[in-house]
This record gives sequence, C-alpha cells and structure tokens, in this order.
Amino acid sequence: MTDRLGLTLERSAIAHAERLALRGDDLDLRYRELLGRAHALAARLSEAGVTDDDAVMVKVSNHPLDFVAFLACWMAGSVVVPVHRSSPPGVVDGIQAKAHCRYSVDLLAGQGSGAELSALQAPAASADRSEMLRGAALVIFTSGSTGLPKGVVLTHQAFAGKLAQNQKLLGLTPDDVTLLVLNNSFSFGIWMALLALNHGGTVVTRAKFSPHEFVDTLIAERVTLAGVVPTMIRATYGSLTSDEVALAQQRLRAEGRVRDLVIGGEPLGLDLSVKLRAFIAPASLYDVYGLTETSTSDFVLTPQAYPAHPATIGLPAPGVRYRITGDSGAECAVDVAGELQLQTAYIMAGYLGDAEITQAAFVDGWLRTGDLASRNGDGFVTIVGRLKELIVRGGNKITPLEVERALCACPGVAAAMAVGMPDPVLGQRIHALLVPKAGQALAADAIRAGLASALEKFKHPDVCYVGSELPTGRTGKLDRGQLQSLLPSGAMSLLAGWTKRPPAQAT
Repeated sequence: MTDRLGLTLERSAIAHAERLALRGDDLDLRYRELLGRAHALAARLSEAGVTDDDAVMVKVSNHPLDFVAFLACWMAGSVVVPVHRSSPPGVVDGIQAKAHCRYSVDLLAGQGSGAELSALQAPAASADRSEMLRGAALVIFTSGSTGLPKGVVLTHQAFAGKLAQNQKLLGLTPDDVTLLVLNNSFSFGIWMALLALNHGGTVVTRAKFSPHEFVDTLIAERVTLAGVVPTMIRATYGSLTSDEVALAQQRLRAEGRVRDLVIGGEPLGLDLSVKLRAFIAPASLYDVYGLTETSTSDFVLTPQAYPAHPATIGLPAPGVRYRITGDSGAECAVDVAGELQLQTAYIMAGYLGDAEITQAAFVDGWLRTGDLASRNGDGFVTIVGRLKELIVRGGNKITPLEVERALCACPGVAAAMAVGMPDPVLGQRIHALLVPKAGQALAADAIRAGLASALEKFKHPDVCYVGSELPTGRTGKLDRGQLQSLLPSGAMSLLAGWTKRPPAQAT
C-alpha cells in the first residue's frame, strides 16, 4: 500500500537523510538516525512475535524518540496506541482493557537495558477486533459518553489521506521548522508532526507548553509553523503583562520567521481571534475544526476567508461533506441551528471493542458530531453550542460521568456531579458538587490522592463544593443544568483545602 504512514515517512527519511528531523530538549535526531533506530526497534518487535495489525501501546510525551517508536511499529505492521507517560495506572488499565495490546514500547524506559519493550497480558484477539484493526495505523483514545475511554481506530488510508489534504493547505517544505507543543497522544499533535516529517522538515518538540517560553522558542528555533489550542493563547495573555505582550509582538515581527499558525481543538472565539491575528501578523492563522473520528481538520477558516466570515469555522475541507439537522432529522434552513453531521473519506473504522457505540455514532451514514451549528448563505458554518455534555477544558474533551465515577470511588464520597463552567483561560473549568456519606466528613487530601491513580490531572476538578444532595429536575433525573445555574450565586459551600490551579496553567 502506497498510503501506509510508515512507508511515506521511511521514504522521506531516505530522501533527507542528513537533515535534522527532530530536536528535543535533550536529543537531536537526523533523518538517518530516525530511520536507523526505527529499523532496529522494528526488528525487535518482529522477533517478539508482533504481527500485522497487532496493537502496540506506545508511551509518549513529545520526545523525539516517540516518533522512532511510531515508525518502528508501522514498519513491523502493527497499530500504534499512543498513551501519555504521565497517565496514571487506572487510565492505562482502562485503555488496555479496550486495546488488548500484547506489548508496550517506551523508548525512555531503561535506555538500552531492554526495558523499552515489555510484554503485556492481553486476551486473544476476536474476529471482530481483528477485522476492525485491519489496515489500521492508530487507535487514539478519547472520552466516551459512558465515561469510559473510546478507542478511535484510524486506518493508514484515512490518516494519510487527511495528511495529503493538509499538505495542500499548508505546503510544507524541507526548509520548514514546526514547533510541537500539542500532545502527541492526540490526533492534532500527531498530524502536525507527521506532516512536517513527511516533507523533510524539522520538528522541534517541547514536553509542555510554557507561556513564558513560547515566543522565545519561536524565535530561537526559527519556527515557521506551529499548532496550538486556544487555551495556550489565553494562558499566554494571562501570564504576560501588556508591556510584555507588546514586546513579544515586536520581537516576533523583527526576529521571528513564523509563516503560519494552526489553531483548533476548541472554539477560538471572535475576540481572541482578533487579538491573536494582530499578535502574529504578518503570519497567517488557520482556524481548524475537526474530530479524532474523522482524522481531524474537517473545516478550515482560511486567512483569506476570515475577513468576510470571522465568527465561523469556515468551509468543509476537501473530501468532507456536512449537513445540519433538526430534531426531526430534516436539514435545517440557513441560519437555523441543528446538529452538525459529517461524511468523509477519512472516517474512523470504528470504536475498538464498542460495536454498539460505533453504530450509535452514525445516523443514515452520517457521523453525529454532537455539536450545534448553523450555516450562512455562503455555506460557512458557525458552532453555537454542544448537544453532548462534554466539558472542553484546555482543548481536552472530558465527560462529566468519567469525573463523577472517579470522585465516587474516593473516601467519604456518596455522590458527585461535575459540570463545565466558563473560564477566560481554559475555555471551561471543571466544577464538582460532592455529597458526603452519612456521618463522614470529606477531606480534600484524601480525595486528591484517590483521583491521582484514576484520572489524568487535567480531568481533576478545579473547584469542589459540598452539599447534602445533587440537584434534580421535575422528573427526578439529575440536572446538571440546574447546578450550572446555581454556581454563579456563590451560595454553595466550597470543599475546604481544595484550591483552584493557577489561571495561567495550560494542559
């Protein structure tokens, strides 16, 4: 297959052997070194018995060696299941329960001692699982409506096809330097890095986003392209004084080489869009909207279209069709809001091990996004809300149920309700109402310790309250909307010892 991701990357590595492929905080890799290390690891995987379409868990944290592991897995014919190194054991176990990986790769573990490749316990693959993984390149885990992780299976053909479309949009060359601060356990970060590597460019990786170092890195590394989520930009404005912002803008114009900035993962908002475009000028801003299920980048608001349609997500990318439907299933008229649904050649193979959830994600062959949207007379689409109850915190989509389940497993907690509340930096923050077990007092430290082994840090509540019961609606069902309405009043009791994280922190 000519559209296999490993083959494309291997050809690029051969063609650009002496060029710098990846630059990290502690390691630089030229393309020949990337290829050589990948060949060696692929051989080890094959010797261990990894076969075509086997799922392999790959530990990642935006390190150059992570991409060695990606390439090696694809060379060995296996499917990459990226998992962040900081993920607590409970999260890893939840992913493994769905992925059934027989091996885990972590090229930062052991450093040559043999611990980089470890065997995992996994049941034999069923026929259904084997069929879904046939031709797959990636299984990327996202929050599910049940509160459990969903493994989005993306084929080589789908992801490579979307990369080709993104290349037509951005036109990368070997002279480009791409800054990767987006997590490479998620599709946005993965495609930004692969796009650069497939065309002989250099990827500068940073394990974490730092508002104070962002502009310095853009200038020092002579970055021409970067991908960010709006939270990163809000955090930057929140961390710098107005004088520091002005100085950073002057430095970018005088010393920087940034040509394009790609932003996505959550709504940008018109005010922030205006500020950001002025900040990076004369560089261009591409505002993208997309789902992991569709290999991302389903809509693009290009710099050319922005002046006439500034509050939209733009037009569908090539190979993407959309419709907006009302409750009856009929398509909505112009300027009438309904659910945004997609058809695309770059669609997922399904959710691994979740046939019912996969089926429920589609209606009449259209993927349901869960987003409320409207279109104007020119076909430009605006997102106006969400049907789903997902909390979007810093570009990370979190189900309230996932947070609530973890809270209810903590000492003294009888019931919990989590909601997203607007936040100027992160878009939303997680607020949770806890009901203690009878006769017990809640201790912040004990709850924090319980969450540490069950949830990633960005899913921990920013604010916790204590109450005697959870709010319910007229039918007796739990009502998150009622809680969201109550919180601004300030009448609810805060959990002692539970403090918010600094406003400038981005994850």
